[in-house]
Amino acid sequence: MPPHMQLTAITLDCPDPLALAAFYQAATGLEPHPKSDADFAGLSREDGLVIGFQRVDDYRAPRWPDPSVPQQFHLDFAVEDLDEAEARLLELGAGKPDHQPGEDRWRVLTDPAGHPFCLVRR
Repeated sequence: MPPHMQLTAITLDCPDPLALAAFYQAATGLEPHPKSDADFAGLSREDGLVIGFQRVDDYRAPRWPDPSVPQQFHLDFAVEDLDEAEARLLELGAGKPDHQPGEDRWRVLTDPAGHPFCLVRR
């Protein structure tokens, strides 16, 4: 039997950890990690999961769907209303790429550092 593994953190590279943490905090309502600083910021969920944001010099944002700078991963967030969630996130600073492969079922947005993420119907 394989060993039990519990996911405790997801960390995104970015140029400004505090700014990206502020975007995701406004989007999700997660609490700031108490040890956040200019090089690493985090948000904590009640079950202990941390979404981290680490400073990377010369950061290059993904260019989804262009494979020359691939996304490498993306986050999915379940929402009740795609249009309402999209509008709110765009107001917070998200971007919306032209390429939308599943617009009636999900939306692809990008955070302020360029990471693609999806909104999916709950």
